[in-house]
Amino acid sequence: MATKAEGIVDEATGKLKDAAGALLDDPAMRISGKAKALCGESQQLMADAAVAREAISDNPLLALGAAAGIGFVLGALWAWGRD
Repeated sequence: MATKAEGIVDEATGKLKDAAGALLDDPAMRISGKAKALCGESQQLMADAAVAREAISDNPLLALGAAAGIGFVLGALWAWGRD
């Protein structure tokens, strides 16, 4: 599994490749760069999800309380917006 640092490097590499493709007017290089950048972003999200999964499994009651609090706030905002 890729780490967040690898995702950051891949994203930066992809953005550089996209910029080089724009400078050289090379559509294939731009598409390849955009794909590499998106791959890097997804690697970072997967690393964040793994951290969240571990935190939730370590403390499930805190996660349940946070979810309930967020649900309450969203419900209150929705009810307030309907008035």
